[in-house]
Amino acid sequence: MSLSQEWIARADRVIMKTYGRYPIVPVRGQGCELWDADGRRYLDFLAGVAVNNLGHCHPKVVAALQQQAANLIHCSNYYHVPSQIELAELLCSLCFADQAFFCNSGAEANEAAIKLARKFSREKYGAERYEIITAADSFHGRTMATVSATGQEKVQRFFDPLLHGFKHVPFNDLEALRATVGPQTCAVLLEPIQGEGGINVPSVDYMRGVRQLCDERQLLLIFDEVQTGLGRTGKLFAHEHFDIAPDIMTLAKALAGGAPIGTMLARAEVAAAFTPGTHGSTFGGNPLMTTAALAAVRAILEEGLLERAQAMGSYLQERLASLQRFPCVREVRGIGLMVGLNLTIPGAEIVNQGHARGVLLNCTHDTVLRFVPPLVVTREQIDEMIGILERILAEI
Repeated sequence: MSLSQEWIARADRVIMKTYGRYPIVPVRGQGCELWDADGRRYLDFLAGVAVNNLGHCHPKVVAALQQQAANLIHCSNYYHVPSQIELAELLCSLCFADQAFFCNSGAEANEAAIKLARKFSREKYGAERYEIITAADSFHGRTMATVSATGQEKVQRFFDPLLHGFKHVPFNDLEALRATVGPQTCAVLLEPIQGEGGINVPSVDYMRGVRQLCDERQLLLIFDEVQTGLGRTGKLFAHEHFDIAPDIMTLAKALAGGAPIGTMLARAEVAAAFTPGTHGSTFGGNPLMTTAALAAVRAILEEGLLERAQAMGSYLQERLASLQRFPCVREVRGIGLMVGLNLTIPGAEIVNQGHARGVLLNCTHDTVLRFVPPLVVTREQIDEMIGILERILAEI
């Protein structure tokens, strides 16, 4: 029995089966590469599901964590945390927002956004205004509120009754959204590009139309940028591609270079609805995570990774487009380094074959191979991955 097999056997005895885990045991990472417990190398084109935008173990993030861990790991939010304040200042300076709330994950950030939208709308328009419209095939998290907001039945299955007050409409369909808005609607919650739903990119007209509709009907527009944010699409935030801004935005995944953190950002008028005691998080915004996030965001800005995501994203899409000569490949879609390869067949076996040949891939929505590699990926690494994928598709 290999060392990896020993770890897997131990896991089977003590870890709940909430994930369909692959038989891989990563123990070390650097840049776009991972090594398992048996010393095998993998090219990582999943990047912790768009978490490791800087690659694995970026030296600036590692140094920030090491230094801060020696000074102060945690203290209560009853006090003022300097690195939390600095991070809020930095993020607000980079976007539409005036204030931030920190938590530990994307689901928690979306939960905070839902609560803020309801409280703001209740105080401004009355208790009857509480419904939030989201999109079919969306994904917003695993808490009860964010499961209810998510537009995928497979995520909601087994957890009835869901939280009341959510309606789902087709993505990229402005008329369907307009027809669903009613007197109880308080907000629209969207991913600028759907990730778990299959890398679905909306039209510019749709996104601008959503912003205009929210303005006309006095609705809050919430963008879930948990997966799209922090350079993934070649801009710091994906909504910049559409030349609009939301009223509330959520971030997590790539925010701290792999360390767990989330944030919900809002305009000052909206943020004012959160007052002491209305929401909180024990670990949210702690010194360790916010210091790591400061290092990660600064690295994205200082190391030209937005431009790199654009260039490498174009190259990745160009190389993936060459695979359309295979009958099972239907379409390439995406922006920057958030790319989907739409297939005519289920992608699970292709993922398994990739793992067997040293490439970490992912399939979402059953038939879409999702490519979200670190923003530091090289042309040579893309070529290596494409070569392996070509051989798999040729065999299929």
